[in-house]
Formats: sequence, structure tokens, C-alpha cells
Amino acid sequence: MKSFRILVLAAAFVLSTAIAASAAVPATCGKKIDSFDFVVDYSGSMMMKNQKLKQDKIIVAKNVLKRVNASIPALDYNGGLHTISPNSVLQAQGPWNRGAFDAAIGKLRSGFDVYGRFTYMGSSLQKYEPFLSSMKRDAAVILVTDGDNNSGTDLVEVARQVYASQRNLVIHIISFADTKNGEATVKAIAAMNPASVLVRGEDLATNDAAVERFVLAVFCRDEDVIVLRGVHFAFDSYALDSKAIGILNEAASLIKANANKRVLLTGWTDYIGSDSYNKTLSEHRASAVKQYLSKQGVPSSRMSAIGKGKSHKYDNKTEEGRYMNRRTEISFD
Repeated sequence: MKSFRILVLAAAFVLSTAIAASAAVPATCGKKIDSFDFVVDYSGSMMMKNQKLKQDKIIVAKNVLKRVNASIPALDYNGGLHTISPNSVLQAQGPWNRGAFDAAIGKLRSGFDVYGRFTYMGSSLQKYEPFLSSMKRDAAVILVTDGDNNSGTDLVEVARQVYASQRNLVIHIISFADTKNGEATVKAIAAMNPASVLVRGEDLATNDAAVERFVLAVFCRDEDVIVLRGVHFAFDSYALDSKAIGILNEAASLIKANANKRVLLTGWTDYIGSDSYNKTLSEHRASAVKQYLSKQGVPSSRMSAIGKGKSHKYDNKTEEGRYMNRRTEISFD
């Protein structure tokens, strides 16, 4: 049975709860890339305060990379960690290991001079082109920067050269831009490739759901998916409410439109109660969805219903997170 990413059927239901970053991305994530490299702007402006979080931007960046590293699926990626302006190697490209990368990220530090030091972002990245050629494909460069570049080769032009010379490589940006020029720079680079992800560093530092979305987009292959966002259950219940029924009616239409595919219904609970009780409850929830879809014309023979028990995908410490964990998901074979 394939694993699937999210296709939202209930757009009105907005996901705002936090997700534990260390367990945000499922182990069933299909590899989208073979290698990645964190390329961190080490220039003077990154030593300045982030006005929202009241810490040096490089310190926030360090925290962000630790959160992203904790969420990368446990697959056989190659990875590396480099800085630019000035250039240095904190982790050479090689088999990615979560613990080794956490230690390498820990070497990032603040306290460099801020004033009187030119920023050669473009020239610094240009020096890495031979290294980029050696990365296993498909590859991702995750550029952590505020976009400031006040001397040497233009950073946007170098990014354009990278795309011209490097096949099957995408530049993603974790942005700490706080000037008009910096904002224009990161947006211009992100616009060069439709697969490029541009995300604010503050969001990754404070929002676990943002970390999940970023890691899924960069590291996980897109696949056909239906997640019934809105098909949730009251505490200790497997009864379908009117909102769930409306969403399931739409899901039934989609399933019937894919008549050659089998369907797996997976039920989940929040973390309250014993493992055995929640396993049974999650099975009841999946079965309730199966029974309803069957009444809407989806043959029971096409559907399998299983219960996974407790879910920790969303924050069980909040009421909203527990509600989101009490759900049933659909995937196709």
C-alpha cells in the first residue's frame, strides 16, 4: 500500500495546531531528493537582531536548522552544511546522520563583526559551483539568508548561473530578510524555479506545522492523496457528524472516479486512554467511515479499514491538537 501526502477536501477547516517537529513527517515519506546542503549566510547582517524574536538572526537560523534536521525522514540522503561570506565547511557532503548534523549545526555561532565588513554573498556562492556539481541528484540547496549582498557578484545572478549549469538541483530559501533589497533578492531567487520553497525563518522557529510543510515539500515526493480534514470525532466517539458526512460525500465521488484503485481507511485517536482501548476505538472510526462510504455506492470489497491507535501527529497537549488526532485518513493502492 502506497503512502500519501495531503489533498484537502475541507478547505474551510484551517490547520493551526502545532505538530511535534521531531515526529512531524511520516517514515513512509517517499524520497524526493538524493542529497541536500544547508548553505548558511554568515555575513555581518546575519549577526544582527531579528526584530520579531529578539535574537541574532544566526542564532534563530541555528535553532531552525536543528528543528528541520529533527524532522527529516530517516532515509538514506546525502547531506552537508556550509557557510558563505565567509565560506567554511561545517559538515562535508556525505551520508546524512541526524546526530552528526545536529552537532554540526551546533557549531554555528554569533559574535562576528557586523559593521565595516562587506558581504560577498554572490561571490561566495559562486565558489561552491564545483562542489554543487558533485552532489548526488536530485539535489536541494537550502539557502539560509537575509538576502543582503553589498559587494562582489550579484547573488541573484549567481543563482541564475547555478540553475543554468546544474541539472536537477533546486534552491530553497529560509528567509531572514528585513530590508527591501534583501526581500527582493530572496523572492527573485525563489521565482527562478517553480519547485523552490521560500519560507520565513521566524515561522520555522515558532511553528511546528510550518516545519512539517517545509520538510514535506523539500524532502518528500508528491503522491496522490486524500486526507479528510474535517472528518474528526468527539472524544471517545466514532459517530460521524454533519460536517464529516458532507466531506465524505465528496470523498465518495473522488473514490468512485478512481474505480481501478483499492482504498485503505486508517483510523486514529488522541493519546488519552490505554493503548489497547484506543486501538479498538480507532478501528471503529475507520469502520464507521467505511460503512458510510459503502452506503454512498463505494463497494465494500474495494475498501479496507484499519485502526492505528494513538496519533502524535498533532499536539496532544492542546484541545485542538487532540481533535485533529481523532481522525480517519484515506489512501489509494
